[in-house]
Parts: sequence; C-alpha cells; structure tokens
Amino acid sequence: MRPSILSQPKTSPSLARLRRLVPACPLHSTAPLRPAAIDAPAPPPPRSAAFLLPCPSPSYSHYATTLRSCVLSRAVRPGRQLHARLLVSGIGLDAPLATKLVDLYASCGHVPHARRLFDGMPQQRNVFLWNVLIRAYARDGPRQEAITLYRAMLARGGVEPDNFTYPLVLKACAALLDLGAGREVHDRVARTRWAADVFVRAGLIDMYAKCGCVDEARAVFSGTAVRDAVVWNSMIAACGQNGRPTEALALCHDMVAEGVVPTIATLVSTISAAADVAALPRGRELHGYGWRTGFGLQDKLKTSLLDMYAKCGLVRVARALFEQLVQRELISWNAMICGYGMHGHADFALQLFSDMRSEAHVMPDNVTFVGVLSACNHGGMVKEAKEFFDLMVTFYSIKPTVQHYTCLVDVLGHSGRFKEASDLIEGMSVEPDSGIWGALLNGCKIHKNVEQAELCLQKLIELEPEDAGNYVLLSNIYAQSGKWEKAAKARKLMTNKGLKKIIACSWIELKGKCHGFLVGDASHPRSNEIYEELERLEGIMSQAGYVPDTTTVFHNVEDDEKRNMVRGHSERLAIAFGLISTPPGTRLLVTKNLRVCEDCHVVIKLISKIMQREIIIRDVNRYHHFVNGECTCKDHW
Repeated sequence: MRPSILSQPKTSPSLARLRRLVPACPLHSTAPLRPAAIDAPAPPPPRSAAFLLPCPSPSYSHYATTLRSCVLSRAVRPGRQLHARLLVSGIGLDAPLATKLVDLYASCGHVPHARRLFDGMPQQRNVFLWNVLIRAYARDGPRQEAITLYRAMLARGGVEPDNFTYPLVLKACAALLDLGAGREVHDRVARTRWAADVFVRAGLIDMYAKCGCVDEARAVFSGTAVRDAVVWNSMIAACGQNGRPTEALALCHDMVAEGVVPTIATLVSTISAAADVAALPRGRELHGYGWRTGFGLQDKLKTSLLDMYAKCGLVRVARALFEQLVQRELISWNAMICGYGMHGHADFALQLFSDMRSEAHVMPDNVTFVGVLSACNHGGMVKEAKEFFDLMVTFYSIKPTVQHYTCLVDVLGHSGRFKEASDLIEGMSVEPDSGIWGALLNGCKIHKNVEQAELCLQKLIELEPEDAGNYVLLSNIYAQSGKWEKAAKARKLMTNKGLKKIIACSWIELKGKCHGFLVGDASHPRSNEIYEELERLEGIMSQAGYVPDTTTVFHNVEDDEKRNMVRGHSERLAIAFGLISTPPGTRLLVTKNLRVCEDCHVVIKLISKIMQREIIIRDVNRYHHFVNGECTCKDHW
C-alpha cells in the first residue's frame, strides 16, 4: 500500500481533549489571557518577526504535540487558537510547526491562510510543504495555481518533485484539460527516477484520458512494467470515459488473466462500460462478482449497477437497487431519473424528481434537469418541459447548458411549435451547436417543414461540413414531400463532397457473443433462417391487416423493391435472429446506431404481440419497450 504523505500516529485525540490541551486564544475569546495556563512563563511578545526560533523550554514540545493532534483530527479552530497563542507567547513558529499549520489549514480548506504561512517561510520549504499546498490547490482550486506552484518549485531549485508531487500536478492538468502542461510534466518525469512509479504512471494515464488522448494513455500503460490495480483501473476508466467501452471490457478480462484482483473502482468502471454497449450478460457477471467479493453491499457499486440495468432496459431491476441504497446521493437520484427518462417513463421520472426535492439534503443539479427535461421530451410533455426549464433557471439559479436547450427545442419541434423553438434558439445564453439544429431538423422531418429544414441545414453545414447525415436528412425530407429532384440534388451534393452516409447497424448479444447486422445483410451463418422467419412473420402480419409503409425508402424505385428494402432493415434481422436463437418468452435487447424507422416501429409492435415477447430497442435517440403490441414511447420519438 502506498505510504501516506504524513508519517503520523494512527490515533488522534478527540476535539474535547484538544480543547483542554489548547489554552484559550485572545483572538477568539473575550476572556483575559492567563499566563499561568502555559507550561513556562511567557517571554515578552516579539516586536516584528512572526517566525522565530523555538524557545528552549518544555512548552515547545507541548505545542508541537498538540498541533500534531490538530492536524490528525483536522481540528482547524483549536489549531488557529494554538497558532495565535504561539505568536503572543513569544515561542513563535519554526519550520516544523509552520509546516504542520500549513498542512492543517490546507487540509481543512483554508487555503489562503496556508498560502500566507507558506509565503512567509521561503527558506524552510521542503518537498512535503510544497506538496501540501499543491495538493490543496489541485483539490479545492484554483487548479491553475497548483501548476504555477509546481513550476515555481522547479525554478527555485534545491527541492526536487517526488512521486507525490507529480500525480497532484497531473490531477490539476486533467481537471483543467491542460494537455500542454500535462505533457510538460510527462517530459520531466521521463528524466527522473519516478518514471516507473505506478502512481505517477496512473496519473499520466488519467491526465491523457481526461484530455481525450486515449492512444497516448495506452502508450503509457503499455510501457508500464509493473501494473498494479491502480494502473489497470486508470486505463479501464480512460477507455470508459472516451467512448471505448469494448476496450474497457477487454482490459478487465486481461487484468484478471494477469492475476490482478479487481477492486471496487475496477467494477464501477467496467460496469459503466457494459452499460454503454448494453452488454447485459457481462453486467450481470460483474454484478455477481461484486456480491461474491462483498463489494455489492456498497452504495457506490449499487449506483453503477442501477445505471447499467436502466441502460440495458431493466428499469424495474434498477429501481429495486435504488430502493436498497443506504444513503441516496445526488448521483443515485440522477441515474434513476435519467433511467426513467430515457425509457419514456415520464410519469415515474417526474414523481421521482418530486421525491428528490422533498429530501432536504439533496439539491438537483444540471444533470438532474437534463434527465427531467429528457423525460418530458420523450413523453411529449411540452407544457411540463417549459415549466421545469423555468424552475431550473429561476428557482435553482442553474445556468442552462446546450443539453437543456436541446431537450426543449426537441420537444417543441416534435410538437410543431417552430416559432417558439426558433425564438428559444435566438435567445440562448450559449452558442447553439449541431445538437440544437439537429433537434429542430428532426422536428421538420416529422412535420415535413421543408423551408425550416433548409434553414437548419445551412447552420449544420457551417458547424459540421463533413457530416453526411445532414444531407441525407434533408434529402429524405424532400423525398417525403415528393420533391425528388431536390432530393437527388442534396444527395449529389453529398457525393460531390466525397461524403458517405453512415450505414445502419444493429446488434444483439446472446450467450456472451455479439451479433451485428447491416441493412440487407446476408453474411450471418444463419441468414437463410433469419429471412425465412421474417417472411413467416410478415405473412401473419399481412393477415392481420399490415401493409408495409415504404415512405421511409427515399429512393425513386418500384414498390416491390421498396418493400424488400424495408424488410431488410438491420433491427428486423437482429430481432429475427433473437427469435430463432432463444426459448419462447425470452426478452430481446437490440441496439441500433441510427433512429428506428416508422415501418419497423409498427412491425416490432406486431411481432411483440404475435410472439408474446418483450422486445427492447435502444436506438440513437431513446429506448423503445415493445410489449403485447404497444410501445412505451406511445409513438412519440
């Protein structure tokens, strides 16, 4: 285990004992000062200097011991009283006493006091003292000051950073996303004996990951000869934080294979990765491991699990874990509210938000309102969305982010309130991004508002000139309106720019193996059985009155060809494979990288009724729960 920066006894006196040890301070009390309370007669007060050599009397030892106890107990008030007493008694502060006071003030969040003491003792600064103040700034801010202090330490000379200094400075670089400063630290580390230290390398991995440089983090990881759990956890978290969940899961497997025992930090990061790719079997495996090792009793792990189950479609399981929490922190409330919101359970999300507000010690933050507004959006609740947006701004004084505006623009666009949506965008306190204009463009598609769609596309092209999806969506809007020439022109413009449309893909995980399908895919080993199952189901649906809706096929081809194109959509192939590969009644979870089309939505509702299956589709916008011919989105997505 890493040694503590402080080499101090493990036990510390209670605050009551400290108050008995520390005499009353004239700066904090109106009672007259009693010299008899001090072990030795007090010499005359100092005339000028605040830092004096220690008085060779028993009082110095007494104060040193008491101050050490204050540091261990984080007892700042007795420490301040003792500080004042030292000055008025004439004993003064030498380097050891001043160092303990700097540590006390910094540890208790009184960083300005710590800095004043630090600045007053330039000749007595050792690496421990520098680390104490750098740590305080890295934790409490301003974090840039931690980097500034580190550079001042180097410029002054005489004291070299150690394996505590570098991780602290790297933490500040990561928080500030200051890649330049982080690389500067890395360059220096490489020339020191700390280059192989596991905590320094873990700090480098974390810094590069927070700055979005996963490949550089991986290079540091690969170059680490001795990898303990700290280094593995840093790399796993780096992948989980940067959209590489599959790599995170693979790393966890490799970690165990190399004989390194996972910690709770390992489980939290890996469960998060499983949630991102809806890898329910892997998530359950990690859940079981957590319970077998005793981590399952901790709220931190339960919160990660409830988030994972919510993202994998098992909202009821997530709620059961939420109810088991000993202490419901803000992150737990947010995970559950967002879980309900993404599945379209708007009523449950809003009720939970109401319950949260009644908890006196929990205050909603910007993430909470993203979940609440998302729930209103997915539930088509325009009035409620506007009310909650106003509540966030006026009552809780939370400054709206782009995510909040996107939710509100999306729900307004879905309901056809383009004037309100446009006015909202014009009055935004932040610059509109592609998500804002994309949300409005999606509303234009639903309501076939070609004129507004063209305006949105102009903005999107300015922001994302290389995104082919913008041209495809405009072409589709033209095609829906029967404007085939303009649709062809939009696609030709995309082709001329050398842009390619994102290919629709859906995947389903069965027995620990992920099966992916593209539109019209025939590469799967059971492809013939898959298409036979789709034909069989379509026959049953036709008898029930189903007629394929080919308006989602934006190509000027014959109707038969359009029907074949719709039948081969990737989500249908994945569902058909799931049906022929699992026992009757098994729940199916399919993930798609694009939005589910209107015809597939109708078909999946019918399949859920015919086959008596619960089918969950996780598309790019939301979750759809299909049960007995109904969907939780209520046809609003």
